[in-house]
Amino acid sequence: MTRWQGGDREAGAQLIEAHYESIARFFHNKVGDASDDLVQRTFLVAVESASKFRGDSSFRTFLFGVARNVLFDHYRDRRRDQRVDPDFGLSSVFDLDPSPSQIVARHVEERLLLEALRRIPLELQVAVELFYWEGVSIRDLAQIQQVALGTIKSRLHRARRLLVEQIERLDPGLGSQIAAQLDGPSGGAPAP
Repeated sequence: MTRWQGGDREAGAQLIEAHYESIARFFHNKVGDASDDLVQRTFLVAVESASKFRGDSSFRTFLFGVARNVLFDHYRDRRRDQRVDPDFGLSSVFDLDPSPSQIVARHVEERLLLEALRRIPLELQVAVELFYWEGVSIRDLAQIQQVALGTIKSRLHRARRLLVEQIERLDPGLGSQIAAQLDGPSGGAPAP
């Protein structure tokens, strides 16, 4: 990071290459066609705010924190005509962007999971995706979301419950299968 900030383009290319796919996945189900722009903005903001990176966490954790802020700014900018900022602890992507999305998934389960994720509050969606699909630890997730460890554990518990409820609403019977995968011994879930 220091080398990149100092003008070493090769160091920047290495950082982008190492983290690009994770950041692209982070944005894909939340903003659709705008994801490429937000990925680029995330890396730009990361370089510009490198002085804030104290090394208390990994660069990856720092980068996901930047991505979260870029995402929230994106939705705030889209809602400038409204007087009140959205509450990301309550508002889902479905609430924030109710226009039809172009979610392309191969299997019905994946499409349902993606749709259900879009229907839970954005803060919870971010927590679930980072924890299950990006393998971000609870400690790092707490840093990214700027809350206590206990709060992250509560958010993940609530997010799993709401996700299963949304899947059940979309396809009765499928929610229990997804819940078993989320709570299973591997702690994994199908990739969105």
